[in-house]
Amino acid sequence: MQTFEDFLNQMDYLDQKDILKGVLDWIKGKYPNLEEKVGWNQPMFTDHGTFIIAFSVSKKHFAVAPEKLTMDKFRDHIRKSGYEDSSMLFRIKWTDKIDYELLSKIIEFNIEDKKNHIKFWR
Repeated sequence: MQTFEDFLNQMDYLDQKDILKGVLDWIKGKYPNLEEKVGWNQPMFTDHGTFIIAFSVSKKHFAVAPEKLTMDKFRDHIRKSGYEDSSMLFRIKWTDKIDYELLSKIIEFNIEDKKNHIKFWR
């Protein structure tokens, strides 16, 4: 799997595919300098070769993985948005409203925090 389109085309449910495509397209439009990458069977965005955010899908939700440090920083906002979380990711049910303000804050924090970072992971 090489592209976001490849990833989306392997999804079983059209409505779920459309939701995730909308999120990915929103990120591409708002942050055009981020690079698209599919790694570990997940669409992700990177900046100068360092990880910014990734997504995975399941039957009931899609998961957002921004790394543990970022999860810890935004955990209260994540929970206030009604999303379930673990130490490394949070889950947005396919029926949930997407909190784009939260996604913006997470992405912008990672871009700024990792601007001089040279490794893929923290």
